[in-house]
Formats: sequence, C-alpha cells, structure tokens
Amino acid sequence: MNETESAIDKGEVEGKVEGKVEGIAKGDLLVILRHSPHGSSWLREGLDAALVAAAFGQQVSLLFAGDGVLALMPHQQAGALGQKGTHGVIDMLAMYDIETLLVDAHALTSRGLSAEDLMLPVSVVEGDALPKLLDRHPLVLNF
Repeated sequence: MNETESAIDKGEVEGKVEGKVEGIAKGDLLVILRHSPHGSSWLREGLDAALVAAAFGQQVSLLFAGDGVLALMPHQQAGALGQKGTHGVIDMLAMYDIETLLVDAHALTSRGLSAEDLMLPVSVVEGDALPKLLDRHPLVLNF
C-alpha cells in the first residue's frame, strides 16, 4: 500500500483525487516533474534528487505534471543525441521507498492519456487539490 492510499484509508487529509474527495499524501519532499523525459536533463535531475532524498530517509512524493507524465509511458527509447531513457530510474523508485506517485489530471487529459496508459500505478490529482498537496510538503522542488 502506498502512502497516498494509507492517508486516504485513515481519512487524515482531504483533497480531490480521481474526481472525488479523498486524501492526499503528506511527506517531507514533493518533487514536481514538468519536463519531458527527452530533450533536456530536467526530468532525470528531478528523479535523481528524489532518489538522493529518499536515500537519506526523506519521505518523497513525486508529482508528474505537464510533459513529465510522458516519463511514465511504457516502451520508451533513448532520446535523440543518445540521451538515456528514464525507465531505469523510474523502475528503482520502489527500491528507494518512493511509492507516492501522483499525476496531474489536466496533464493526462490534455495529452489524451489515462492512468491506465502509464507503466506504474499512480493517483490522479485534480487541479483544485494541488494547493493542498503543496501545503502537505514542507519542501517542494520543481524540475
């Protein structure tokens, strides 16, 4: 069970996830990944920051927003110019106890995607719940 589900089950916090009122995870660090997996190093650097924080015992949540949702698409290849894919890093998230994976609902719908299209289970967060999500994390990093 991931941290989002446990908070939902306990009824500790409120927010709009998957179109209904449910809980939103609380953690030490929220890393927002807004850039596509290829074309720049932003997304990879954000994932690296999340792994380092988790290695030092921080409770890390990831929010995939904007083009960042594309990192969760299956069957990605290395990017142009020989950039490494991000799937190897994403596959290691559970090993680092990063289990709270959130996706911005607008980012999915504007790209014609749903949570079922992604390679890992995620919680979809509606736009009006984003301020509450930010409030639940004392440290927020944008990549």
